Amino acid sequence: MRSEATLPPAILLGADEPIGLTIIRELGEHGVPVHAVARSREGIGLYSRWTSGRYVRPPSEDGIIELLNRIAADQGARYLLAVSERDVLLIRNAADARRLVGLRPLVPPAPQLAVASDKLATYAAAREVGVPVPATWQPRDGPVPENPPENMGFPCVLKWSNPESIASGLADCGIRFLKAEYCHDRAELAHALTRYAPYGRYPLVQAFCPGGGLGHMIFLCGGEALLRLQHRRISEWPPEGGVSTVCESLPLSENAGLFAKSEALLRRIGWQGSAMVEYRFDRRTGVVGLMEINGRFWGSLPLAYHAGVPFAWYTYAVLGLGVRPDPPFYRAGIRCRYMLPETRRVLTLLRRQGRTQNREISLPVFGQVLQYFRQFFSLRSRYYVFVISDPVPFFADMVFTIRKAARLWLKGWRRSDRIAVPGP
Repeated sequence: MRSEATLPPAILLGADEPIGLTIIRELGEHGVPVHAVARSREGIGLYSRWTSGRYVRPPSEDGIIELLNRIAADQGARYLLAVSERDVLLIRNAADARRLVGLRPLVPPAPQLAVASDKLATYAAAREVGVPVPATWQPRDGPVPENPPENMGFPCVLKWSNPESIASGLADCGIRFLKAEYCHDRAELAHALTRYAPYGRYPLVQAFCPGGGLGHMIFLCGGEALLRLQHRRISEWPPEGGVSTVCESLPLSENAGLFAKSEALLRRIGWQGSAMVEYRFDRRTGVVGLMEINGRFWGSLPLAYHAGVPFAWYTYAVLGLGVRPDPPFYRAGIRCRYMLPETRRVLTLLRRQGRTQNREISLPVFGQVLQYFRQFFSLRSRYYVFVISDPVPFFADMVFTIRKAARLWLKGWRRSDRIAVPGP
């Protein structure tokens, strides 16, 4: 390993959320100067003590590429990381087209990204290595949606095989993009599919998988797993399923057979770098179903950081410098909390008692409220944003959240003030 003082700077595209903030912290703590690019000045990664340069991204893709090349030229940056799937594809395509000057994107090659971003391709590879896949039906393209199979089970979930490829087409047809939509019977399913008839393409229809989220985080290089972390989602926002708001690192001895299949799946597609294989796991029945491969840095990356498994650092060191750092010390039993959405979740459960569909049976509502407060005093608790050694992003996040809430309140107040009140 070369001296930290000589480590070349890196650029991070996507410093807006806790994922990007975690990457900045992890690289900065290892001596890597990080130049952070966010969508606005409210990107919390811009306020980390480890951020060497702060930039707001231009609105166009050409402008983004121009900014990245300028940072590389001015600051001597050599490596480029990205957070969102769209940005990963952007810098991968720009590199393949030789539009990046002196910059190496630390993302997988295009063929591997294509498999990870296409759920049908992912499921096909998963079946080959024995990974359990939920029953899935893909309606044929056409102006009229076909009837679902007679053996279709309910409830079911509608999701797009490759969301990045259809978002603009839906917008052109005036159709709202939905990441996931739940249907409880054939009538609801028929109505949902009819919405996409003007577009002529339809989402996957997948059997609903009860249970909670189970994630296998893996760093692969040359077919060898250099990093492993297993975690479960304890709660999500929204409660029906979404962003992880509380998650916990699990011992690697649990679900060892399934973890081996996750590694086999990534080897099957030739993966290089960090990825998370995500499942739904019903602990009551033992039934498990593959959801997707996150071929980018994932939402629960702060948990890996606190559990001592440095995926961002390995991405830089192994894929960039070509060296292998010392193996990390894995800490199981760490719980990481995303406080703002977790607070919204608890308030929503209180407000909608008995009217919220949780994926997994857990504590009653008041038990969850009690747990919410008890976790502040647990020695196992860590946080997505707040870190005692780098506190400014947390306070910046609070200021921006309060400011945004005030703007929404003021906007609503002005609108109500303009409504004429009928006289007697």
